[in-house]
Amino acid sequence: MIDYNTSDDEPVTIVPPTAEAVPALFDSPHSGSFYPGDFNAAMDLMVLRRMEDAFVDELYAAAPGFGATLIAARFPRGYVDPNRGELDIDPDAVDGWTGPAKPTEKSRVGKGLIWTQLHGTAPLYDRKLTGEEVGKRIDDYWRPYHAAVEAAYAGLHERFGRVYHVDCHSMRAMGNAFDPDGEKARPDFVVSNHDGASCEPAFLDLVVESLRAHGHDVSVNDPYKGAELTSRYADPAQGRHALQIEINRRLYMDEQTIEKNAGYDTLHGQLTELARQVCAFAARS
Repeated sequence: MIDYNTSDDEPVTIVPPTAEAVPALFDSPHSGSFYPGDFNAAMDLMVLRRMEDAFVDELYAAAPGFGATLIAARFPRGYVDPNRGELDIDPDAVDGWTGPAKPTEKSRVGKGLIWTQLHGTAPLYDRKLTGEEVGKRIDDYWRPYHAAVEAAYAGLHERFGRVYHVDCHSMRAMGNAFDPDGEKARPDFVVSNHDGASCEPAFLDLVVESLRAHGHDVSVNDPYKGAELTSRYADPAQGRHALQIEINRRLYMDEQTIEKNAGYDTLHGQLTELARQVCAFAARS
């Protein structure tokens, strides 16, 4: 368990290296489980928690011990999603939105910057959020998270001239009609780099090969390509490499009760080894 040493109302936790620093950054934008008092969703908390990438920050908790920086959101993705652009808002879903908006397909199915649907299947609210509420979520939670990631990139790049960033996620074991892969079982892992645009091939290969060495079924850029956090800060030509890892939740947790299952410890050990390899790769690249 990560010792955050923070109060519940802080939006983001930054865990610095506890060993000699290397140019590696891990971030977990969707594992937050502190629900702000003004969420006011019309759903039971346990149902809401099924949106979380629960325990993902813990699965990578060893990374700072190998020299990496680890960033984790404290707030839930359903409140405001750090892995969406700040303009990914459906103005028709917000009462009194006067700011700029460039909604994507994610917003259309209620999974944009502000989630309005539970995985596209049920409304989160019994009303429209106001423009003021949405603006506050962006200012108080989305912006601090991105400020932390941006600062980590800047600091590592200034010191080492390069950054290797792992954006850490988990995915439901089965997709649904609102997902890019539809209603089918998912592989153990999906590793993504925007079809090669966000990191050099050697970094992607390292991660894929490490996971496959443990016997896992690993898909690359299918059905996920990566999202805001890997596209926004990556620039391989400038030494800024980012990839996204999605873990199938059946490997480590019960999706209904949000409890760790018998596979958790094994997976934790495998991802600890992956973190070690990523940090060693970052150090020598």
